[in-house]
Amino acid sequence: MGEGYGYGKVILFNEHFVVYDVPAIASAIDKTTTARVKESPPGLVLHDERMATPGYKENKKDQQQDSLRYIFQAMDVSGDLEIWLNGDLKAASGIGASAASCAAIARAIDDEYDMGYSDSDINHVAYEGERGYHGTPSGLDNTVATHGGLVWFQSGDMERLDIDRPVNIVMGNTGIVADTKKAVAGVRERKEQQPEKYKEIFRQADQLVHDAREALLASDWQAVGQYMNQNHELLQQIEVSSEELDELVDLAREQGAPGAKMTGGGLGGFMVALTPGEELQESVAAAIENAGYEVLRTRVGI
Repeated sequence: MGEGYGYGKVILFNEHFVVYDVPAIASAIDKTTTARVKESPPGLVLHDERMATPGYKENKKDQQQDSLRYIFQAMDVSGDLEIWLNGDLKAASGIGASAASCAAIARAIDDEYDMGYSDSDINHVAYEGERGYHGTPSGLDNTVATHGGLVWFQSGDMERLDIDRPVNIVMGNTGIVADTKKAVAGVRERKEQQPEKYKEIFRQADQLVHDAREALLASDWQAVGQYMNQNHELLQQIEVSSEELDELVDLAREQGAPGAKMTGGGLGGFMVALTPGEELQESVAAAIENAGYEVLRTRVGI
């Protein structure tokens, strides 16, 4: 039986903008999706045993089937397989669940058939799988899901970033299952309708992420947090946040987080708060939980 894994992720800067070749910064988190695969003709049998936000698996079922078809085509396998999905990464919007599953399945198929794929090969297959969920992916999610670490990503190219030590974050789940394809299509439509407005927003996002990179590499968490806050404002301007995301962002900042923003496709899913130190992390996490939301305590730069 073949086995594989894929990392969950958080986008610290420039989701959506990255689709248009503006740089983004993202990090793997310490949660993974695991997959086991064995040949079992005829047909496909899928056991999705992942923890999930209510409604996520049902809403994503058709996209998941499309994703598996793209993966099988990319790896030139028949799809007569029995697949088990598990791990400690929750199946939810905004945390890289789809990309993690694509990377895990690709690795498990590679292991089952002893195909000898490199990480680069796995990343390519995971990208193909992400097409089922995102239409035309940026490539960021599958890259982090495959390679892990803290990365600078632009136009399909990845550069690893190293910081002195990992930093704590809190991720708050709105509980809303979001449609990334819809979010991406909405940005594209508005960008075409309001080209001058969006040109300026995208220019600001490009400048911001370069400044944020320098602050991140210097472990200047107050500055990184301020850039996260500014990035959230830009994402609000392109209409991919939501009332629930904004509520959680405000709540985290009120508790002393130097920065907080939505993360991922938006319109629901997760937000992220920068919380250097265990005491601040716990304070922010507790406040979000007390407001009735689910929380993930993790780190970036692992």
